[in-house]
Parts: sequence; C-alpha cells; structure tokens
Amino acid sequence: MDLGFYLNALIPSWDSVTILVVFFVYLAVFGSLLPGKLVPGVILQDGSRLHYRCNGLLSLLLLVALLGIGAKLDLVSPTVISERGFQLLSATFIFSVLVTLVLYAAGRSSRNRGSSLKPHVTGNLIHDWWFGIQLNPQFLGIDLKFFFVRAGMMGWLLINLSILAKSIEDATLSRSMILYQMFCTLYILDYFFYEEYMTSTWDIIAERLGFMLVFGDLVWIPFTFSIQGWWLLGNRVELTTAAVVSNCFIFLIGYLVFRGANKQKHDFKKNPKALIWGKPPRVIGGKLLASGYWGIARHCNYLGDLLLALSFSLPCGISSPIPYFYPIYLLILLIWRERRDEARCAVKYKDVWVEYRKLVPWRILPYLY
Repeated sequence: MDLGFYLNALIPSWDSVTILVVFFVYLAVFGSLLPGKLVPGVILQDGSRLHYRCNGLLSLLLLVALLGIGAKLDLVSPTVISERGFQLLSATFIFSVLVTLVLYAAGRSSRNRGSSLKPHVTGNLIHDWWFGIQLNPQFLGIDLKFFFVRAGMMGWLLINLSILAKSIEDATLSRSMILYQMFCTLYILDYFFYEEYMTSTWDIIAERLGFMLVFGDLVWIPFTFSIQGWWLLGNRVELTTAAVVSNCFIFLIGYLVFRGANKQKHDFKKNPKALIWGKPPRVIGGKLLASGYWGIARHCNYLGDLLLALSFSLPCGISSPIPYFYPIYLLILLIWRERRDEARCAVKYKDVWVEYRKLVPWRILPYLY
C-alpha cells in the first residue's frame, strides 16, 4: 500500500457522511427523549448553572441493540466502520472544522450583541479559534460540549466493536484482541454509568469550546484511542498467561485509582461532609479536599487514567511503539493540563492553595512527580 492509496482512502464517501449524520441525529434525538437522571452542573464562571440529562448508558445500549438487529436483518454490516475507517476519519475531521467555524462566528456575534453568554475573547484569532470563545454553547437546548464528549466515547466503542467483528470475520481473533476489547468496553460502560461525574470535570466547567475540544472529542478520542484495536487487526500477538494476569492487574489498579479519585471529588462537591475512606474529610481552607486519593497526590486521578491507558496498549506486546501512542500522548496531555490547572488554582485559591501544596507535595505520582 503506497501513499496514494492512503490519500485516496481519506476522501470522504457519501456512505461515511451518512453514517456520521445518522449517528449525530440519533444522539441528539434519543439523548433528549430517553429517560435519565437530570443532574445540576456546578455554577459556571458566568454564574449560570446548566442541567444535564444523564441517559448516555441507555442511549448507548439501545444503539448497540439497534445495530445488532440491523446486522441480523442484513440492513447494516457490523464491519462497515472498520472497512471505512479512513473515510470516517476525514469526514469527522471536516465536520469538526466546520463546527468550530460556526462556534467561532456565533461567539463573535454574541459578543457584539452583548449576549448574556459572556463569551471570552482575547482578540487573538488563532487563540480564540483553538480554545473557543463561549464556555457552554447550546444548540436546540443541547449542551454541545457534553454532547460531543458523549459522541466521542460512543464512537470509540462502535469503532472497537466493528474492529472486533472484522477480526472474527477474518478468523484472526486472538487473546490480545479479546483483552483489549474487554478493557475498553468496561472503561466506556463505566464512563456512562457514572456520566454525571463528567458534569464537574475541568472540560465542562473551565474549558471553552473551540477546535481543541471539538477535535479532541469527535476525532481524537474515537480514532486515536482505538489505535491498539486497528494495530491488532493486522498484527497477531500471543500473550502468556502471566502477561494476561499482569495486564489485568494494571487495569484493575488503574480503574480503582481513577474511579475512586473522581468519585471522591464528585461526592465532596455535593456534600463536603461526606466520609472519605470511612473518616471525615480533611479540608484545607474550607475549600480543598485533602483526604483519600486527594491527600496522596494533587492529581491522583491522572495516575489512574495513565495506568488504564497503559493497560489498553499492553495486549499489543512490545514489538512496536505504535500501540503506545495513546498512553504517551496522554502523559504529555495530562502533564500540560496539570500545569494549567495548578496555575489556575494558584490564582483562584491563593494562600489556601499554597497550604494544600505543602500538605500534598506530589502532583501525580507520589515520591516521583
């Protein structure tokens, strides 16, 4: 396969555009109609408070069921995504650029009208394009930031399931593929089971919606996070029983740290007196939690996320660095985000943050960083 083949494969087809449109329409319609817990978000920088219908798990399960029925009736091929991966990638990228242009124009327009949305504009075109102008833009009552994250996570699972179907069709299904699919599926289902925790994360409450988040949610998450699956589709890896057990252990530890830290933070924001590991929480300045995982490292949840990312790659063995692109990228991203978060907290909490740093000196990995 030469460069010309890949360039030709990147040209979006009408099939890929149709798949993308149907997917987004499904999410918009059923995300609004299906029952789900209505969760109040945190108070945002402009003083507003949004509410989120957390029915992502039900929407995902229904979508997978509908696709399964469609495959049984020969209405849709379970391998359609894996066979059109490059086309879908380019179509989604183009869609991300178009959405960002619309968001940028809408943000500028609302600023000129003196909108109550209070868009942030630096005057730097590239900066405002990349990071966005508005904090939580909405369309037809749908919070776009929350919608795009949901789309990215569901897209990741759909890509993986299509890759799995392709490996079964080609008779190349291996223990490595099963392990990778199992870890990713558990992670994604867990995300939607605890979807309400997303409402208090940095992305939702602090990041403006620009190309960085749109591209990250719609392109980077589903297509980059599935690199290991694509790689295993063309490279068979046989794991020893010891390797399988070790990989499962890393996934389990990563999950416990990641989910435990995020749950503690979410519960603390809802009830500052909620017990942490069976004890009353230690709070610095009445604002910052310094108990549980948050008393071990200031961003302990990032450590759990990194271990999970590593567990997704380990089933691919160590013969190539390609499957490890995701954990390496995530390491760079989280260190960059941690630095930005530290700077923001230093300004927001002032002396309280200084005291917290003295009490919890480690950023992500205790005794190392």
